[in-house]
Amino acid sequence: MRSHRRLAPSVSDRGALCVLSAAAAALGALATAVPAPAAPHDDTGAEVGRLYEEAEKATEAFNQAGERVGTLRRQVGDSQDRIARQQARVNDLRGRLGTLAGAQYRSGGLDPSLTLLFSDDPRDYLDRAVVLDRITLHQAGELNDLQDALRQLAQERAEATRKLGELERSRRAVARHKRTVEQKLAKARQLLNSLPFAERAAYERASRSGRLDMSGFGDPFPVSGRAAAAVTAARSALGRPYVWGGNGPSGFDCSGLMQWSYAQAGVSLPRTSQAQAHAGRQVPLSQARPGDLVTYRSDASHVGMYVGNGQVIHAPYPGAPVRYDPVGMMPISAVTRP
Repeated sequence: MRSHRRLAPSVSDRGALCVLSAAAAALGALATAVPAPAAPHDDTGAEVGRLYEEAEKATEAFNQAGERVGTLRRQVGDSQDRIARQQARVNDLRGRLGTLAGAQYRSGGLDPSLTLLFSDDPRDYLDRAVVLDRITLHQAGELNDLQDALRQLAQERAEATRKLGELERSRRAVARHKRTVEQKLAKARQLLNSLPFAERAAYERASRSGRLDMSGFGDPFPVSGRAAAAVTAARSALGRPYVWGGNGPSGFDCSGLMQWSYAQAGVSLPRTSQAQAHAGRQVPLSQARPGDLVTYRSDASHVGMYVGNGQVIHAPYPGAPVRYDPVGMMPISAVTRP
């Protein structure tokens, strides 16, 4: 696969929204900038390769957006839980103060000032709390603290909800770009399928060719432990289809296959190939061991698992199932040992 590749919400993370919006805009520009497929001869392979690469970048951006949406959903849920606990405390305090008001009423009528306790605006009560000589400073201070906490949590929930909405919109935008590239890929695949069998076979051989001289490349250390379990899982996925955004077990994209394989070994990997490139210790290619993650291209937009003998297992692109390929099939950006 030279550069041909497959097809492929912290609540305070304001920068992430800008990055995602920029990524979505960039993907839109890329999708519209890809020229129409060329004539089904010399240019067909290059066109398919460009479309595979654009589609893969769109998939990883889509995965990143989805991961951020999930994070923000959890944060919103946590905020709501905290608000519920704080509200319970406020209700308990109001109940105790209500008991005081009832006692006063039975002993001679309700002091007009106590009606403030049950106003719609507790802040109004606090501003005039000096008239309540039967309420201790401690009680007033406790209610004040609770009201401040509720206000902060309400603001946090509103901000989280707003960011969640923006991230959902960004995710949908990335999905639209993905569909655009997918349509272009379908056209390119039609061209590829229109080629004579010999030319299609030549393209497939070129897509699986290695770029590096792997002579003398060995595996000096036996694979064991969690790496062995991850390799076994990856091998069990051989032949399964490439699926947009898939992380198993019935289908995979490139980073989804790595995440699923290591999950079978009890290891949690991040969702995207870019994040997986930093999910461990980076080692030279010459020291690669089975189980190491190999990321490709300068933007780390593709990833496979080294399995020994100069080969990786990876999910290549739509239409190509999980398979073995030479580790040097594309320019390598990093080799990472989880």
